[in-house]
Amino acid sequence: MEVEENSAAAAGAEGEGEGGEEVIGNDKTSADYYFDSYSHFGIHEEMLKDVVRTKSYQNVITQNSFLFKDKVVLDVGAGTGILSLFCAKAGAKHVYAIECSQMADMAKEIVKANGYSDVITVIKGKVEEIELPVPKVDVIISEWMGYFLLFENMLNTVLYARDKWLADGGVVLPDKASLHLTAIEDAEYKEDKIEFWNNVYGFDMRCIKKQAMMEPLVDTVDANQIVTNCQLLKTMDISKMTPGDASFTVPFKLVAERNDYIHALVAYFNVSFTKCHKMMGFSTGPRSKATHWKQTVLYLEDVITICEGETLTGSMTVTPNKKNPRDIDIKLKYTLNGHRCQVSRTQHYKMR
Repeated sequence: MEVEENSAAAAGAEGEGEGGEEVIGNDKTSADYYFDSYSHFGIHEEMLKDVVRTKSYQNVITQNSFLFKDKVVLDVGAGTGILSLFCAKAGAKHVYAIECSQMADMAKEIVKANGYSDVITVIKGKVEEIELPVPKVDVIISEWMGYFLLFENMLNTVLYARDKWLADGGVVLPDKASLHLTAIEDAEYKEDKIEFWNNVYGFDMRCIKKQAMMEPLVDTVDANQIVTNCQLLKTMDISKMTPGDASFTVPFKLVAERNDYIHALVAYFNVSFTKCHKMMGFSTGPRSKATHWKQTVLYLEDVITICEGETLTGSMTVTPNKKNPRDIDIKLKYTLNGHRCQVSRTQHYKMR
């Protein structure tokens, strides 16, 4: 899914290929990439090299060819066209690959270079604005997930495509996604990222600390830091849900598995392909192989002293930001009535 674009790396993409050949997108500037970050190959390189992500999709397609053989497939947010190529190789009758960034031009070249121009049609444009040459499709496949599952995601676009083009009895892949929560000890990193602003070379910069606390950190968490159980917060059925279901309030109960301190809560997501012959999927959790999504760390204002068996209870509210629906607003309520710590607080976070 989308990641922040590095303008220096983007600038490095300019120029011509060997022998003076024109390179697609070589007139782009860093300002263009701000609005069209998916045009830069570096983002696609990171996603393609995410073996958990890409191999999972490849295995779903190649090991379940009955879902694709002689079927019409729609690839939403096709990028380089890698999923479309997998589908074509698995015997799809035709694949329509929709990509709104400049990468669509590159995808056409990739499809041609691999001999699939008769099977894969790349359509450049926004899903909500284009028309397909066919009234219905049998399969919709997409890698739509963002950080925290829902940050800068393409879920609403997938749901729009589903409602407009998916035939009765058609399949959406993946069809299930779930958000999970746990708690960690993270004193050293919190000191470095948050408490740092208390005294910066002798100056008080705590106004920045308040902002830093409100911004969830996307990073890789060591499984040894986990203090509590991991709890399922929300499951989404992509084949049935509506866009409004991405806004929710859910309770949680996290039970300490040892005596320790809690500095942050950590969210991650799992993805499932339940329509396969045998259910398949992957996790972005701290106990699973690392992915480019990493985990989302929500630092707490309090350092919570928790004893084994005690329960941190609360609720999490997740809503798309009103000004920019791709951004996420999170409200966290938590309470502990423990032997060595009693605390109750509400915190607000903004993923921007």
